[in-house]
Amino acid sequence: MPLGQDLVATEAAGAVKGTEAATPVIRLVGVEKALGGQPVLKGVNLEIPRGKVTTVIGKSGGGKSVLLKHMIGLLRPDRGQVLVDGTDITRLSAHDLNEVRKKFAMLFQGAALFDSLTVLENVAFPLREKTKLKAAEVDHKVLEMLEAVGLTGMGHKFPAELSGGMRKRAGLARALVMGPEIILFDEPTTGLDPLLARTIHDLILETQRRFGFTAVMVSHEIPEIFGISDYVAMLLDGVIAEMAPPEQFQRTRHPGVREFINVGTRPEVVSSGAGRETRGL
Repeated sequence: MPLGQDLVATEAAGAVKGTEAATPVIRLVGVEKALGGQPVLKGVNLEIPRGKVTTVIGKSGGGKSVLLKHMIGLLRPDRGQVLVDGTDITRLSAHDLNEVRKKFAMLFQGAALFDSLTVLENVAFPLREKTKLKAAEVDHKVLEMLEAVGLTGMGHKFPAELSGGMRKRAGLARALVMGPEIILFDEPTTGLDPLLARTIHDLILETQRRFGFTAVMVSHEIPEIFGISDYVAMLLDGVIAEMAPPEQFQRTRHPGVREFINVGTRPEVVSSGAGRETRGL
């Protein structure tokens, strides 16, 4: 191939790769949802960047968890579109929707572990239910995930024997074990003290950087989320009032957003952006 054509081909390949990376993995377009006759989402427009940590904040009862459930198809909007990799999942059959859901994992507030199963059995459950891996392969994968979340040697314990933070770690290991492209985190630090919450936030960031999944997190932990997020979005009065990288987000002039984040901001936590933070101790 002549040099000129080779350069053009290389540049074209780079442009395609860059376009793919820049394409949102999830898009919500004009999403409206009412529950019990009360409007919750009132025309949400939101784009979730691929391979990044996006945190959605907002008032309690403001619809953040409802928003997450739309992303994975657990709820269907009254109006609007929910696109995953360009496919509008609101129009899919049950079979096709289940195929799209294979891209996802979800970490619930309480980790949703099975009380009657050990940690190892809990983490292995998706592999045993959804794959044809041999027992030795399942065990190897589970032990790898337990190591990744700091639970080496804890596989024999039952959920009741674990601390709150350890249950969150076990839930994260189970979410990771199928190698999802997207993990949804619904208030992952609920019920934890500030030090444990910080540890779980750091673990989410560490595993996201290691495995490269797209993370969408609903949280009320301000200002801590500014230190682990690539983007922060605020759901306010049923719409996305602001979305930006943490440093830019904190400079918003939107009065409702400013009021909300200023209540939680403490001087000892200063975001340095891009998933890092400097803490005064």
